[in-house]
Amino acid sequence: MNRFLFIPACLFVAATAFAATALAEPPLSGGGTTIVISRFQSDSRGLFSLPAPNLSLVRRDNFFVGDSFFRGAWVTAPASTAARDGLGPVFNTNSCQTCHIKDGRGHPPDAGEEMISTLVRISIPNPEGSSEESLLESGGITPHPVYGDQIQNRAILGAEAEASVTFAWEETAGAFPDGQAYSLRKPRLVLGAPGYGEFDSSMLVSPRVAQTMIGVGLLDTIPSADLEALADPDDANGDGISGKVNRVRDVILQKEAVGRFGWKAEQPNVRQQVAAAFFGDIGITSSLFPKHRFTPAQAALADLPEGGGPEVSDEILDFVTFYAKTLAVPAQRSHGNPVVVAGRSLFQQAKCSACHIETCSTGSDPDFPELSGQEIHPYTDLLLHDMGERLADDRPVHSADGREWRTPPLWGIGLAALVNQNANFLHDGRARTLEEAILWHDGEAAVSREAFLAMSSDERRKLVAFLDSL
Repeated sequence: MNRFLFIPACLFVAATAFAATALAEPPLSGGGTTIVISRFQSDSRGLFSLPAPNLSLVRRDNFFVGDSFFRGAWVTAPASTAARDGLGPVFNTNSCQTCHIKDGRGHPPDAGEEMISTLVRISIPNPEGSSEESLLESGGITPHPVYGDQIQNRAILGAEAEASVTFAWEETAGAFPDGQAYSLRKPRLVLGAPGYGEFDSSMLVSPRVAQTMIGVGLLDTIPSADLEALADPDDANGDGISGKVNRVRDVILQKEAVGRFGWKAEQPNVRQQVAAAFFGDIGITSSLFPKHRFTPAQAALADLPEGGGPEVSDEILDFVTFYAKTLAVPAQRSHGNPVVVAGRSLFQQAKCSACHIETCSTGSDPDFPELSGQEIHPYTDLLLHDMGERLADDRPVHSADGREWRTPPLWGIGLAALVNQNANFLHDGRARTLEEAILWHDGEAAVSREAFLAMSSDERRKLVAFLDSL
């Protein structure tokens, strides 16, 4: 597989101009936010962490301030670093970067290892007769009466972590019709050391690895009407694909909105996604989520020190949001290579492109002119699709049921292992390779999986080479 490395930030402008000429107009995956990659960069781990090239010098200052808060560790209050205190009291990590490793993917824990860049969503079945309005207010789920909506496996001094979380892996061997062997694995969650009461059988559990950050600002700028137009929840056109939007709560505007971020599209915009991560993963309040939600079993946690109200200011939240929204998107590599060209054709023939839609356009955002009016190639429709029982977590969120997942963007997917050598695929990181990820597809994507299974080894190699070029 062809892999190219990135140019240093200080050499970005001149090198990009040279590379663009040499590569004869490579596809601009992120429109004006696209960076073209050089073969000659020795440091490849920062390739998802560069500013969009169409940012002005003044706007780049905002980017690097946001970067500092994205990377920096939050500490227990009270502290001399008042802008960064308020960690916990229970939490999963102390910085954004710990989960989104170098702005790329997280990874699930190895067998018996404590999770680091993975989290576990929980809830209980929604009561029969629950209204859409009441669920919209509660985040689309019914929180567990003791542990809320997420297991926090770490705690500050004076508090108990909610649980320890490890994975056990189950392997299943298989083979393609041509005899080539493969092995698929799936995780079994092991929850131990409950800090506030025993777990019960009604708890719905869903592990999630952190997703790649690139391009989220562009996806945020796609008009909701365009996503609505892509949806076909009743499969009216009879193609077997019935994507639908997730309808979620916009806590900023206090109204229903189209979801587009998170594994089940449970967040409507980048700012709310960032605030929700501060709140759920680091234990940091904001103006969007101003109060900790301690259950009665956790009442003693309310007496522990806090970092002010809110703990992350709107100014810092805006800087981190700006950083996330203006990360550069890598251009496709080797797009003219005959192997890649053939792989793209096979991708389309297998109907992968029915959900992983190649091209769309952003709308207008006066606060982010760099993201406005761009033709982009993210390979996603941002819709929910039934992926079958094998990938189901049986945990509904808003309009998404337990078998439905948002189509993840594919841009940058071939570079994931350069950023994080332990990068894995699918919502719980079970797929170690792109081949394994395809083989787990089911439900609406069963036709694509069967087409992949029917390919020759050479055709499979070409399809993966195309994905690796993105």
